[in-house]
Amino acid sequence: MTRTSICVYHFLVSSWYIFLNYHISQKGRSKQMSKIFLNGGQWKYLTLLNLFVFLTFWLLFLYDRELVYPEALDGIFPVWLNHAMHTFILPFSLVEVILRPHSYPMKKKGLSLLAAASLAYISRVLWIYSETGTWVYPVFAKLSPVGLAAFFSLSYICIASIYLLGEKLNHSQWGDMRQPKKKK
Repeated sequence: MTRTSICVYHFLVSSWYIFLNYHISQKGRSKQMSKIFLNGGQWKYLTLLNLFVFLTFWLLFLYDRELVYPEALDGIFPVWLNHAMHTFILPFSLVEVILRPHSYPMKKKGLSLLAAASLAYISRVLWIYSETGTWVYPVFAKLSPVGLAAFFSLSYICIASIYLLGEKLNHSQWGDMRQPKKKK
């Protein structure tokens, strides 16, 4: 694809993300939404921070939707908005792999950075709970401290697997894009 096509695609995806955040922030002014966004606002949800939640969200939703997206939200968030936040990221990510090559860092560095980002998010979730006594996601209220540790650990393993899959897809589409190591 041409550079212009890629720029247009990125502009459209960025516009979609900005639109979603604007739409949700406008809904947040209602009394129902202000209760949902209490204690941390809309930014306490991973969905609004990076949108890359397809697998985890839908697995938990299919198991027991009340754990991640209680039925009461259906009256607040239209179905299209749920899919915009939790489904569309998959095709957007796959198109991104096809459109342009990405240069991944060495595995150890990439996974370390991913772990640091995961720990930062977990820290925020735990901080919100310690300040408010309310969990960001209802699923956390059902887990013991050991269950939470297991959930967060399994989540990291899942995220790391997706990262490695993305690297493999990128490599199969574009070849190895890594910079050669500098000799000392």
